[in-house]
Amino acid sequence: MPKKMRKRYQKKIKLSKANRRTKWAPVWVVLKKLGTGKRAHPSAITRSRRSWRRTKLKIKPRRQKKQQLG
Repeated sequence: MPKKMRKRYQKKIKLSKANRRTKWAPVWVVLKKLGTGKRAHPSAITRSRRSWRRTKLKIKPRRQKKQQLG
């Protein structure tokens, strides 16, 4: 793996996990929880909500060794 790719690999893994957590609930979950007569948006059931604009994940890249100058 090239050096540039290795640098941000951990950050990308954490971002992809967080992205999976922000998905809305499936439609069948809404029907199961509230019943067939109720109408609710699937986002009302999901626990964690995150927006790229509103809240950040505060992920820092892993510490790198300082390169020698000279």
